Amino acid sequence: MSVRNILVGLALAFTAYLAARGLWWTAPVPMPWLLVVALFAYLGTTWLVVLWEPRKDGRAGTEPIPEVDGDGLDAALVAAQPSGRLPGWAAGLALGAAIVVPNALSVAVGLDHVTAPYATWYLGGIGALMVVVMVRRRPWIAWLGIIALAVTSSVWMGPLTALGLGLVGSVVWVAVAQLLMRSLDRAARDTAQLTTLQRQASGVEASQSVRQRERRTKVQRALAIAGPVLMRVVAEGGRLSEEERLGARIAEGSLRDELRGPRLLDDAVRAELERLRRRGSSVTVLDEGGLDRVDDVTLSIIRGQLAETLSEATSERLYVRTSPHESVAVTVVGRSGAGTGLSDEDAVDLWREIAHPRR
Repeated sequence: MSVRNILVGLALAFTAYLAARGLWWTAPVPMPWLLVVALFAYLGTTWLVVLWEPRKDGRAGTEPIPEVDGDGLDAALVAAQPSGRLPGWAAGLALGAAIVVPNALSVAVGLDHVTAPYATWYLGGIGALMVVVMVRRRPWIAWLGIIALAVTSSVWMGPLTALGLGLVGSVVWVAVAQLLMRSLDRAARDTAQLTTLQRQASGVEASQSVRQRERRTKVQRALAIAGPVLMRVVAEGGRLSEEERLGARIAEGSLRDELRGPRLLDDAVRAELERLRRRGSSVTVLDEGGLDRVDDVTLSIIRGQLAETLSEATSERLYVRTSPHESVAVTVVGRSGAGTGLSDEDAVDLWREIAHPRR
């Protein structure tokens, strides 16, 4: 049995006990039928408010928890939780009971018996009803009901008598219920905020792990490329043959490629870049972030087209750069001859734009 079911059972039993006191009259009452009608009207209204549940949506529980920041935390919390707020018509019915039931009971028993136990049970009964209304997220209605109860009981039996017979207890119950609801709401907000912070911390930790893995991979590749060359340089004291110098220049270019354009590289592209450098071409590879959001399948297609372009290149200087344009992925420019700057249009002998593949 859930906690909610236990609380509902206690509320039903307690309100039934309070109302049952109204049936145990010890003296004749002028209008017993009105007393019974008021009692059952109270029970019907109270039990309706206690047992009412919001209509469940078939999609409830399927939506993901929203990402929230500090400014939208309260709104996200309200959206993420099922609302238990009492509908307006039910709240109005409860307020009506708080006004009608005390007056009906007082009329039913007469002025001579308005302070009898079977006529004053409504002080606790209406207070219990307003506690339920407060828990059902209708604080203004609850306090209006308490005000109506205070005014009615004071008119029929006097303020001091009403306070002594139970009005104080009803006011205290409603006030404590409001404080408890505020404490629960604050605890729920703190829990949601803690969940958000934990999610953000997990995201940062995962991002750092990915970056560490990428750095480790780059270091291992750099050692694999430059390690043998450096060991050879140290062993020979810097005296290298032309072939070894060429190997050192190729290793340097490969390291620059790994640092400047890692997303442009695969085995085929690396092989073509090494071939071009061995034949004496100068190659510059630069990734400026144009491929950051490209998936692996699309990236593989772009790399294949880049490797094909490089395999046909004969330029003395090649510039491979990613493009910020939404339709162009990579631009390959080749230059040969006497030109020394990018403004020398006559020296450009290769211009290839690799477009983003259509999916």
